[in-house]
Amino acid sequence: MFLIVAKYLIPNGYRGMAVFPFVLMKYGSDKTNRTFVNHEKIHLRQQLEMLILPFFVWYFLEYLFRLIQYKNAAIAYQNISFEREAYAHETNYDYLKNRPFFKFRNYLTLNKNRF
Repeated sequence: MFLIVAKYLIPNGYRGMAVFPFVLMKYGSDKTNRTFVNHEKIHLRQQLEMLILPFFVWYFLEYLFRLIQYKNAAIAYQNISFEREAYAHETNYDYLKNRPFFKFRNYLTLNKNRF
């Protein structure tokens, strides 16, 4: 994993993004933010287990589906299964040690669970 400060590559309203094997972040101070880094590490693991490119296709399609479902971009983003898993476990710093493969599937719900 490589932590890279690239504030102009990060969309407004976001602090960072994982693109295997990199974690791009808007602010250099996030390099030492354990919760932020752990959240992005969870995304890196998700990307690896889905062989990287299919992760991004699924992520985009699920975002579109959630956007239709919720009619709100922020709520759609928060309800993407990958994000729900990462947010749920970002403060559990040992999570990736015991995480089963494809755990994000547990977060694929069709009901309107909003953050």
